[in-house]
Amino acid sequence: MRNLFRDFLNLFFPDLCVVCNQRLSEGEEYICTDCLLSIPKTNYHLQPDNRLEQFFAGRIPFRHIAAFAYFVKGGSIQNIIHELKYKHNPGIGRFIGELCGENIVDSDFISGLDLLAPVPLHPKRQKQRGYNQSLEICKGISRVTGIPIDSETVVRKVNNKSQTRNSRFDRWKNVEDIFALTNERSFQGKHILLVDDVITTGSTLESCAKEILKCEGCKISIYAVGTAG
Repeated sequence: MRNLFRDFLNLFFPDLCVVCNQRLSEGEEYICTDCLLSIPKTNYHLQPDNRLEQFFAGRIPFRHIAAFAYFVKGGSIQNIIHELKYKHNPGIGRFIGELCGENIVDSDFISGLDLLAPVPLHPKRQKQRGYNQSLEICKGISRVTGIPIDSETVVRKVNNKSQTRNSRFDRWKNVEDIFALTNERSFQGKHILLVDDVITTGSTLESCAKEILKCEGCKISIYAVGTAG
């Protein structure tokens, strides 16, 4: 009976692909097969000294840095992130996180990782959105890789303004000293994978990583769903 009711609703309110807005076929979830196959993956997790690692070199000490796909204006990753952040759809965060997890699970990129740590939102912003998009992505990655999540140790203590229209220097100043640790011993001697939705200037990730690296013996890697260009 439940399936009949669902099928009836689907006649009038079909599930649509968040990328191309076409009706999903049976077995498809959030993104149609054609759009999944066309996601522009970077494969940076297989490339030592990739473009992102060069970009962050000298800014923070790190083990590995990668992103799942290229974030192109009007492209699939932009649509997915927009759906996740602004259309109250945390499920797609877990879904894209699983895709990310499947992409890196058999690679050296995750070798030796102890914990996943999502870049935190300020409590006020998280209350407005209803969830932290980076944590939802972590849940998907964790489901595939088995790496546990720590979403409590690093917190955002300043509710900084949106970075969208800031210059690179202004972005860096806007995120300076906005993070804090609730318990440095939680990350002591651990290899942490810091997870975010998109890497643009990297200023937020840099600020968050510097705070985490205050923990004795801690190592950092970084992973995001998308990266510009």
